[in-house]
Order: sequence, then C-alpha cells, then structure tokens
Amino acid sequence: MTSPRVFLLSPAHCGGERAGLLLAPRAELDLARRLRAPGGATLAEVFSFCSSLYFRGKLAYAERFGLPLVITPDAGLRPPGDRVTLASLRASARVDIHAANARYARPLRASARAVAGTLRPDASVTLLGSIASDKYVGALLEVFGERLTFPAAFVGRGDMSRGGLLLRAARAGVELDYVPVAGAVRHGPRPPRLAPVR
Repeated sequence: MTSPRVFLLSPAHCGGERAGLLLAPRAELDLARRLRAPGGATLAEVFSFCSSLYFRGKLAYAERFGLPLVITPDAGLRPPGDRVTLASLRASARVDIHAANARYARPLRASARAVAGTLRPDASVTLLGSIASDKYVGALLEVFGERLTFPAAFVGRGDMSRGGLLLRAARAGVELDYVPVAGAVRHGPRPPRLAPVR
C-alpha cells in the first residue's frame, strides 16, 4: 500500500485587509468573537477567511487526495485543525514571509525536517502554493529534494485561478498531474481562463 500524498499549503496573508476584519478590537464576526475566546478557531477557518477562494481550494483538494499541512508565517508546518487565537494571529501578522527572514524560514525548515523524518521512502510531497518565487520553494527543496512536486497546471496561473482549479478538481474527484519542483519551468504564459461553473 502506497503512502498518502502530503500536501503543503501556502499560507494566507495574515496582515491583509481581510485579516484586519478579524483583528479589529470590536469585530462582531462570529469568527472574530471565537478568536477572542480562549479556545480560538482552527487554522483552516482563519486562513480560509483571510484568503477566501485560494485557500479553500487548496484545503478542499488536499483533504480529498491526501494529507494537508499548512505553512504558517511563524510556526512552520501545522495541521489545519490547529487552534489560532487573536494573540497568535497578531503575532503571525507581524512576520514577513520571505526566504531571508529567520522568524519565518527557521521554523519552516525545522518542521519540514520533522515531517520528512516520518515519511516512508515512497511518500510524495506536493506544494500547493506559488512556485514562481522562492518564498517556500527554497527551504522545502532543501529538505524534500526531488520528492517535492507541484501541479503542472499551476504554471502561469494567479492565486484565484489556482484556487478555482483546485476546487473543481476536488469536486470532480480528478487529481491533477504533478511534476518535480527541482529543475521545473516555474514561469510561463498565462493559460486560458477557467470556464464558468454551471
């Protein structure tokens, strides 16, 4: 029996406008109220709110076809069910997701090594995130090497297009084709727009 594919989901922007709706002191959204409570809310709920379609697509796809782990700004790879509080979201919002930022990159590398240590030799690891920059690619390649893959259809697509593509694939039960990140063409012409969902 082959090991399930591990999916690494790129993070939502915790310092953006939608995150600000949760961080506002008097925010009345249900999710904002739960973040202020001791138990907080799940990482999946918070990132799905902050990133909307893109993160929802990544999460739905990863849950359909394997095991999701979420890249976070300051805590490395975490399961989507991990709890987030208002304080931890504020801390994440202060961290710049950049390959040269140790506050982001050090926990990412450490947790990636921990994950790699648990994987069987036949296990596959797939990045669901931007492969056009080194925000995630450099550190993950250091750890996972040639076993790190990404969906070939991501090349040339923006965030919303990738999210829509993943949601459709998850709903249809049709897995995308993957190619190794190492040596791949990570930039390309923009593909045609996705056909509207009927």
